[in-house]
Amino acid sequence: MHESPIIKLGGLNIDLAIVIMLVVTCTIVFVLARLGTRRLSVENPGKMQNFMEWVVEFVLGLISSTMDLKKGKPFLKLGMTLIMFIFVGNMLGLPFSLVTEYSQVDKAQIFGHPLVTVVDALDKAHASNPGGEHIEVGVAWWKSPTADASVAMGLALMVFVLSNGLGIIKNPRNYFKHYLQPYPFFLPINLIEQFSKLLTQGMRLFGNIFAGEVLISVLIKLSALGVVGTIGSVLGLVVWQGFSIFVGSIQAFVFTILTMVYLSQALETHDEH
Repeated sequence: MHESPIIKLGGLNIDLAIVIMLVVTCTIVFVLARLGTRRLSVENPGKMQNFMEWVVEFVLGLISSTMDLKKGKPFLKLGMTLIMFIFVGNMLGLPFSLVTEYSQVDKAQIFGHPLVTVVDALDKAHASNPGGEHIEVGVAWWKSPTADASVAMGLALMVFVLSNGLGIIKNPRNYFKHYLQPYPFFLPINLIEQFSKLLTQGMRLFGNIFAGEVLISVLIKLSALGVVGTIGSVLGLVVWQGFSIFVGSIQAFVFTILTMVYLSQALETHDEH
């Protein structure tokens, strides 16, 4: 795997590749949504309008499968944004990669800020092999943003805060009361259950997409083994990228439907009490 282009800014480690890919993902989703709603027509809908209508119907189906549609309709835009954002983000790392190589510490910088991961990697390489030549460190600038744990966990944290915030705002007394059910000594178990939702939702998305990109990197490196390796690399990439499209779609679906399930549980808690 290649290094990430991380710089220190204001005491924080900023991954420039993730920032770039988040902007690219948001731009693509915005353009798709804009094209799908630009020229609405009942009699002669365009392809993009049909696509957006399909997304709407699909997300409505997810919502209706988890809660009463009347209660769930306010979450339609959230569901559409999540499923499109995650799907596009999952797909971005498949078509190609953009990698730059650095061999000198003084050249490993951008906007006047050193790439800390590259500097550390070069220092370690030179320390383990003093006088070594042609030491290079690759930096990946184009990858799926959801293959980064901070992005996946950030999305999961957003859902966690939203679902629990909904419970607190709608009916705080019953929300806090359900942590003590069926018996007060179940409080630790109920708390663990809540936080496990956050971890499993984020790590499931991250793990699947990250593993896919790691395998793609391994398959690309097979081309260094000669003709047989190149053939195996090409065939493996074709098969795996096709499967990755399926995995990326499933993960977007799973993340979105889990979001609706958690929101539904927050609403049902108030109804039950």
